[in-house]
Amino acid sequence: MDIPAKKFGFFTASAMVVGIVIGSGVFKSAGDVINASGGNLTVALLAWFIGGLIIMISTYAFSIVALKNTKASGIIDYVEDYFGAKMAYMVGWFVQFVYYPVLVGILSWLAGDVTQILFGLDNAIWPLTILYFIGIYALNLISPRIAGKTQVSTMVIKLIPLVMIAGAGLVVGLFNGNTLTALSERATNVTAGTGAGLAAAVAVTAFAYDGWILALSITQELKDAKKILPKALFFGSAFIVAVYMLFFLGLSGVVSNNEAIVNAGSLDTSVIAAERLFGVFFGNVVSVMILISVLGTLNGLTMGAVRGMYQIAVRGHGPATRHFTDLAKNDAPVKGGLLSVAVSVFWLGVWYGNFQGWWGGFIDTSVLSIVFLYIAYILVYVDIVKNFDELPSWKRYGVPILATIAALYLIYGAFTSAPLMFVYFAGIVFVILGIGLLLYGPTQSALDTGKKN
Repeated sequence: MDIPAKKFGFFTASAMVVGIVIGSGVFKSAGDVINASGGNLTVALLAWFIGGLIIMISTYAFSIVALKNTKASGIIDYVEDYFGAKMAYMVGWFVQFVYYPVLVGILSWLAGDVTQILFGLDNAIWPLTILYFIGIYALNLISPRIAGKTQVSTMVIKLIPLVMIAGAGLVVGLFNGNTLTALSERATNVTAGTGAGLAAAVAVTAFAYDGWILALSITQELKDAKKILPKALFFGSAFIVAVYMLFFLGLSGVVSNNEAIVNAGSLDTSVIAAERLFGVFFGNVVSVMILISVLGTLNGLTMGAVRGMYQIAVRGHGPATRHFTDLAKNDAPVKGGLLSVAVSVFWLGVWYGNFQGWWGGFIDTSVLSIVFLYIAYILVYVDIVKNFDELPSWKRYGVPILATIAALYLIYGAFTSAPLMFVYFAGIVFVILGIGLLLYGPTQSALDTGKKN
């Protein structure tokens, strides 16, 4: 087996953390966090800080595992190494049938939302959603190479609107007094209900902070992984937290707490801020950058989604492994990708039902799909405590225990924000996992039979 060259240093590793995590989540979550905080900007800022602290603790805990097994490249590998193939299969099944398809659908909707605003369209968000949904899957199935190049090109663009709105908004807000007003006056149109509070707001930030685990995939390619990886994860995460909090304060300089809540769950708050700060033309330029950021995140998630079933099947477990390990001439796992399309349509339907009042409440699948993945993270933390006896006590016990508490706090916050919707979502997930468990079975994988993979 070929071993990748040791070619990446501290800066590249840190930049990868920033590039993967920063995306559309922070633009969408602005109003959501204020709403979940009960309209209190100070509580919302604290939520952003605590949410960032959670990913800093989580990334450090995972760096411990990554340095022990540099051949592994993600949560499924880590779980398989210490909890066996079946548990890893179940985690992979969750990622393929819940995590990826949920987020692909929602990101398609967000792209439709910002496009509708940019062009001043009415009632176009769902047709645009479908257009983006079909287009991004088609790109990844027909031309995966172009999809990969697209992902790299959008990384830098993601930072530009964040920095511009943060800087200009802070200056304007301090001069006009809006920032101080936002910090001192609670919003009056909160819709979060009895679940509003710090824990619920922290859970909402999980959507904006998601993706950090993917940065561990380059561990074996770092020049001095033991020194570089923990530092890169820490400083990269700290940079993200600082940018997010400054961006959030920048928004408060031109968008009131009440306005942010009215536009909760969409990108409208960020677009409004851009127009007020830079005028219609330059505001639209910033909005285009936000759209590019959304599409970059959507493309990255879709790249994972179309390969998810292949990653399950190639390990030799689950249904029709030979079927799902077949690759097209362009090396795209088309059959697994088409299954991903079908599953994403289902979850997009759940998201659509939120706006039609089908569920009697809002099932925030964007947050819940991420929060539920932290259950799998806890398995990794348990493994550190049980098996990493060569570590000093603070690493073997302190770090994983703190990371476990952080994960449980996120889960608690998601539950308290909307208990009934949490239960509905959990019910759907358990059914999906139950189906996966019924279909689990050791079969010969493509690797075992020498098929192309």
